[in-house]
Amino acid sequence: MSTAETLVGTRMVREDKTARQIFEAVMANPGRAKFGFGEKLAIVNVDFQNAYTRIDRYKTAYETDPRQIEHTNTISRLAREAGMPVIWTHVAYMDSAADAGVWGTRTDTPDSLQNIKFDSDRHAFDARCAIDRSVDAIYTKRMPSAFFETPLQSLLVWHKVDTVVVTGGSTSGCIRATAVDSLSRGYRTIVPIETCADKHESYHFANLTDLQLKYADVVPVQEVVDWFGARA
Repeated sequence: MSTAETLVGTRMVREDKTARQIFEAVMANPGRAKFGFGEKLAIVNVDFQNAYTRIDRYKTAYETDPRQIEHTNTISRLAREAGMPVIWTHVAYMDSAADAGVWGTRTDTPDSLQNIKFDSDRHAFDARCAIDRSVDAIYTKRMPSAFFETPLQSLLVWHKVDTVVVTGGSTSGCIRATAVDSLSRGYRTIVPIETCADKHESYHFANLTDLQLKYADVVPVQEVVDWFGARA
């Protein structure tokens, strides 16, 4: 290409900023358009199970905001009070781990994904989660997205939901996969920052940045609380 030519696109940027710094710069842009909230939302709480939340028990667990579950409980309660659906997912596999497929082939240790078994402590929801089993939907999933081979889509259609709020972990794995699937199915997608967690801030903030730029509105959890308040 001639040096006289004007570039319209972008060559990959290389710089020394951290993932957190890039995220903060993106979030500070006042001109960034939002998808916004629609008329009816669902709270999809992804994998708040001991294997991923109990850092005092399991190597596979991680914590970002110590108040993550508290914030998630708050917006879940507000959704219930407004007559909107709340969904909780967790992962588990059959004894043979055949339903983990190729995802369960990289390692085979007691901590491996495919060795989370039904009704085990690793499969159980964290006791801090305020789940109302009389009304909340509870799904066991096997792959990253909460939409994949679960009844989630049918439930959202039944409730005439147009907005999906995604919480849980990990930000770089199941949150990202669920958010991308949500947008792909035509839902306005909201990711409250304080309700998501990952093992390393680089993965966490890099994926929040990408979600904000492409697939979702990444917002402080207070924006979700305020949305409910404005409807009261």
